[in-house]
Amino acid sequence: MQTIGSLSLVPGPDTVTQALGWLETLAERLQWPPRLGFQLGLCLDEALTNVVLYGFQGRAKSANDAEVRIVLAQRGADLLVDIIDNGTAFDPTRQEAPPLAASLEDADIGGHGLRLMRHYLQDIQYHRENGRNHLRMVAKLDS
Repeated sequence: MQTIGSLSLVPGPDTVTQALGWLETLAERLQWPPRLGFQLGLCLDEALTNVVLYGFQGRAKSANDAEVRIVLAQRGADLLVDIIDNGTAFDPTRQEAPPLAASLEDADIGGHGLRLMRHYLQDIQYHRENGRNHLRMVAKLDS
């Protein structure tokens, strides 16, 4: 496995924007197909938004203690995006996606990010170790 890059952030209002800019820069530099950049950006946005909004909610940690790290690596034709944070434990792989609404009028706003991630990614893995969430998103380089 070859690490391509990593980014450390403090969770806050600009975290997702900074991470997406970083990913976009890497996608351009590495000349990923546009579809792959879109897919990974969408999945990173969804996962990281949930980490920032819910992972540190109601916790008495100072900004210096809250950490989010993103690591991008390649293993053969697989791109691995790891999100590592010290927020509240949460395993999105154990969550069921809500049922699809029969009509637009019946549809709820939100709650469908996991369905999108499962559609665009080859695999989603989670484990918690030493007080940190480790979420791995796996995509095919030739997507």
